[in-house]
Amino acid sequence: MKWQGRRGSRNIEDRRRMSAGKAGVGGLGLIAVLLIGAFFNVDVSGLIGNGNLTASTQSGGGQITQADQRAGEFVSVTLADTEEVWDEIFKKAGKRYTPSVLVLFKGATQSACGGANGATGPFYCPGDKKIYLDTDFFATLSRRLGAGGDFASAYVVAHEVAHHVQDELGILSKANEIRRRVSKAESNAISVRIELQADCLSGVWARYAKARFNSIERGDIAEAINAAKQIGDDTLQRNAGQRPMPHTFTHGTSAQRQKWFKRGYENPEIGTCDTFGTSRL
Repeated sequence: MKWQGRRGSRNIEDRRRMSAGKAGVGGLGLIAVLLIGAFFNVDVSGLIGNGNLTASTQSGGGQITQADQRAGEFVSVTLADTEEVWDEIFKKAGKRYTPSVLVLFKGATQSACGGANGATGPFYCPGDKKIYLDTDFFATLSRRLGAGGDFASAYVVAHEVAHHVQDELGILSKANEIRRRVSKAESNAISVRIELQADCLSGVWARYAKARFNSIERGDIAEAINAAKQIGDDTLQRNAGQRPMPHTFTHGTSAQRQKWFKRGYENPEIGTCDTFGTSRL
C-alpha cells in the first residue's frame, strides 16, 4: 500500500502519552465489548462489572516508539482516505458524510461506551461516534493472528469506519435496538449481519481507494482477504483449541467475511452490502 508522504486526517485524537487505570464497562460499553470480544477471541469478562463506569486516569505514562509513530501516521493517512471516499459516496446519494474521530491510545483509555484496553481490539463507539485503536494492535494482527501487511491493517481501520458509516445511515442504531429486545442467539445473528455489512463496506472503500488514490499495490487485496479469513469466528475458535459453535458467532465465519469483503470490492455500491435483506450470508 502506497501511503508514505500522503495527506493525513485531522480527525485523530492521540492519547498515547496518557495511561489509564482499571476500568469497568456499563451501558453502551457492554454492547461494544460484546460486539468486539469475539473479534480477537479474548475474554472480556474482566471489563464487565456491575454496570457502573469507574476509572482512574493518569497522564504522562506513555512511551511513543518509532513503531508507534509509524502506526499513527499510517492510521492518519488511511483515515483520510476513508473520509474522502465516503464523502464522495454520500454526495452521490444526496447525503452529507460527517467523519468519525479516531482515538489512538496505548494500554487503556475511556470512551462513551466505557473502558477500552488493548485486549478489546479496535472498536467503534456509537455513544461518542469515535473509533478506538491501540497502536500495539497491528503487531498482534501480524504476529498472533497471521494477518500481516499494511493493507491488512488498512482493512481493519476501514472496517471500523464502516461501522460509523452504518451509524450515519441509521442502520447501526436500529440493529442494536432490536438486539436488545431479542434472545442472545438472535442478537448474535444480528451482530453477524452488522459485521459482515461492515466487511462489505470495507470492500467498497478499497475499490474506490484504488481508483481515487492509486494506493493499492499488487497483493494488497489478498492481504485484506487473508485478514478477513484469520478473524472469522470459526477460525478464531479453532485456533483457540475450541470446537466452532455457530450459535456463539458474532462476526461471521472466515468464508463469510471473505465473501462480503470481495462482494463490496467487486460491486462498489452501498446497496450491494445489504446483509439484512438476504437469507444467504
